[in-house]
Amino acid sequence: MRTFFVKSFGCQMNVYDSERMSETLEADGLTAVDEADADIVLLNTCHIREKAAEKLYSEIGRVSKRARKNGTRKPVIAVTGCVAQAEGREIMRRAGAVDLVVGPQAYHRLPELLRAQADGQKDIVDLDMPASPKFDHLPARVRRAPSAFLTVQEGCDKFCAFCVVPYTRGSEASRPLSAILAEAEMLAQGGAREITLLGQNVNAWRDPVGETSDFGTLLRAVASVPGVERLRYTTSHPRDVSEAMVRAHADIPELMPCLHLPLQSGSDRILALMNRKHDRRFYLDLIARFRAARPDLAITSDFIVGFPGETEADFEDTLSIVDAVGYAQAFSFSYSPRPGTPAADREDRIDEEVKAERLRRLQERVLANSLAFNRSMLGRRCDVLIERRGRLADQWIGKSPWLQSVVVTDPALAPGLIVHVELAAAGPNSLEGHMVTMKNNRQW
Repeated sequence: MRTFFVKSFGCQMNVYDSERMSETLEADGLTAVDEADADIVLLNTCHIREKAAEKLYSEIGRVSKRARKNGTRKPVIAVTGCVAQAEGREIMRRAGAVDLVVGPQAYHRLPELLRAQADGQKDIVDLDMPASPKFDHLPARVRRAPSAFLTVQEGCDKFCAFCVVPYTRGSEASRPLSAILAEAEMLAQGGAREITLLGQNVNAWRDPVGETSDFGTLLRAVASVPGVERLRYTTSHPRDVSEAMVRAHADIPELMPCLHLPLQSGSDRILALMNRKHDRRFYLDLIARFRAARPDLAITSDFIVGFPGETEADFEDTLSIVDAVGYAQAFSFSYSPRPGTPAADREDRIDEEVKAERLRRLQERVLANSLAFNRSMLGRRCDVLIERRGRLADQWIGKSPWLQSVVVTDPALAPGLIVHVELAAAGPNSLEGHMVTMKNNRQW
């Protein structure tokens, strides 16, 4: 019996894809094991930033070196995901240890591709983006966990000047409402109490076969699935926000008070150069609408510093909007040119030292806002979904409604339980809570 191990890099959608790859291979008779014992190692890659792509080649070398050091046969190495789609056969030219390269829309064919490899076929590359979606060929969900990801939309039509997603994931494509609800039901029946809907532009979702045409309608439908007690979504695009999506935060009790709405820059000039198709005022007006619907909403975002042409004044605009919004959390990165994107050809690049200094200042500002947001919760009571053990005895870690990590110490806890806690201590990245009572928990 062949064995396999999947290592995932990058975003939540890659985590979801890795889970689906594992389920597909297990349905074909393979067994998931630890990496050191695997006959097949799958590296599911991200191509958003340069360092993420370079990490792939480091991993390939590490896997091959370990086999040589242990005197064992090199495992079959399959590269999947966005780097596979972007670089194709170049991966094999650069790293001869790779046996398969499979794009993110073709991983449902992994069983047949691995059989072809076992039969002696060399240099297998499958980067097809078929008209028939991969989801039509994947096995039923079998994952058992307190929370689960569910992809509802893939691809992007926005063509931001810095981003490779339209080239590696293709154009925007939505899954049918019926298929999403069927998967949500399977996840809930398997014990998932919280579901996070995923998409490159998740709120661009439109039912391709029915009359449901708004993301807000999808949120209501998934929230109504029996067993789904908490609902989240990521990542949304400002241009795809609808009034129904805003109202969902006021009307759906299962929808957690969180919104990840990437901005990338606080400067109108840089937003235009990035081809974001919105300006600062449009974004701030959206935030006001969401907060009117749900005043305690936690807002998170993405930022890029050092985009070509960014001046100190542009960067100060970013700092000012961070304070104006008061983000609960934000993910910030230095600009990294991606081959094939419009911004990669610009000559007005920012010095690396300047980018590093601006990134440090931005992250300090974000950290201060995160700490202030967490401290504003002290003394508040909320429900926490327990997900995993902490480092200390009887210590458990769960998620608050606002997506904060909450540490609770109690010997009676276990993954999948929802407990009512009082938030008693706060840092920038987590809180500590004291259990007040156990909720009416169904068997998990």
